[in-house]
Amino acid sequence: MRGLFVTATDTNVGKTVLSASLVAAIAAHGRGVRAFKPMLTGLEEPPAGVGQEDSRPDHEILAAAAGMSPEEVAPFRFAAAVSPHLAAALEGTSIDPSRLLAAARAGGGQQISIVEGVGGLLVPLSEDYTVRDLAADLGLPLLIASRPGLGTINHTLLTIAAARERGLEVTAVVLTPWPSQPTPMERSNRETIARLGEVEVATLEEVSSGEPSELVRAGDRLPWRRWLG
Repeated sequence: MRGLFVTATDTNVGKTVLSASLVAAIAAHGRGVRAFKPMLTGLEEPPAGVGQEDSRPDHEILAAAAGMSPEEVAPFRFAAAVSPHLAAALEGTSIDPSRLLAAARAGGGQQISIVEGVGGLLVPLSEDYTVRDLAADLGLPLLIASRPGLGTINHTLLTIAAARERGLEVTAVVLTPWPSQPTPMERSNRETIARLGEVEVATLEEVSSGEPSELVRAGDRLPWRRWLG
């Protein structure tokens, strides 16, 4: 399996924007790519979407970028906006990790897989299986989506430490949305994370919508070819 695992320092910090931008850019250059989000929660809540102009839920945005159906992107979907293991329990079920792994690997073949996690690395997908465990079992290098503002140094360095503790390769941190005129604090945050985390820190500008052209434009400014080796 070849690709990248997109995780984050928290929920709602830009994982879907980053994932969809990568998928759209890779597809636009004629390379086979698929998107996968192991579990989706919060379907009963109004979706945040991408930017102010797009209110689609995550799996629909990813599906459109990848040319897939939303059900293929996120095979396990739950109504409540809570942690995945609780969302499943509220609907009287649980998720077997082997089913998650099978779904993640299905249809991969020679395609590049962009796997978007749920929340942060230590979020439980089942009672004793976390997002970090899934990333380790898939063997994909990580991209960490993180905010550029106050608090990001601590959150990002903790995420890097948790990843490396499990033996995961951290390819880069991506600060998003990166402003056109970053403040001294935001520039310092980027430099500090790179220095203390000994990691590449890239930036992704604000994406106004989930339209393919907008996602391709944003994704092409990331060094995804190098990240994919």
